[in-house]
Amino acid sequence: MSCLTVSDPMLVCSCNYITDKDIKAVIHELLDEDCWQLIVPGKVYHAMGKRGRCCGCFPNVVDLIIKTTAEYHAARKTEETEVVNFMERLKQFHEEQKAALAERRQTMLAARRAG
Repeated sequence: MSCLTVSDPMLVCSCNYITDKDIKAVIHELLDEDCWQLIVPGKVYHAMGKRGRCCGCFPNVVDLIIKTTAEYHAARKTEETEVVNFMERLKQFHEEQKAALAERRQTMLAARRAG
């Protein structure tokens, strides 16, 4: 019996069977095209030819986008002030998306209870 290692891929999206390695690879490709573009889960999925189904994985995808983007810029020694400003905007977007998802879930639950 073997334990998972750091290099083992982690399943992020069970609907589309997408791993963290798949997502990181796409993020790197997108950053190579334009290192300052705003990368969101929809853009990552579109680049893979996939669509979000239940979208429950999107908060984890955003976390991967933030981490991978920070690592990308650190490896290229991008000026820190540029990275901080970009990362703050990305984190704000992430929080807005989490709040919107929570609101949609609450609306669905309320509709089910009423129905």
